Amino acid sequence: MHWFLNDRQDPRSSFYLEDAATEFQVQGLELDWACVTWDADLRATGHGWNFHDFRGDRWVNVHNEDNRRYLLNAYRVLLTRARQGMAIVVPPGDQGDHTRDPAWYDQTYRYLKSAGIEELA
Repeated sequence: MHWFLNDRQDPRSSFYLEDAATEFQVQGLELDWACVTWDADLRATGHGWNFHDFRGDRWVNVHNEDNRRYLLNAYRVLLTRARQGMAIVVPPGDQGDHTRDPAWYDQTYRYLKSAGIEELA
């Protein structure tokens, strides 16, 4: 609750962005503004979505249909919390890190832009 209720003097508050809230922590909440970081677990492709789970030191494909629905629902929860506005952050990736290939993030970024989400400067 510190994340949601405490003021800018408390480093546990959302003012610091040091601690992210998961879909479980925000479920049922209505926030004025939300910031959602899109990771490589759910990747847009030209043919739909690719589903991944990070295990050990690498991403693995999610084949189980229930787990795929769970991941889609997690993003649905995160994307439906804001009343006034939302920023979606798609990281640029890192060529030097095999777990953060820029191509994974770029495709998702292009998909979100094609869906009408505006880029913030």
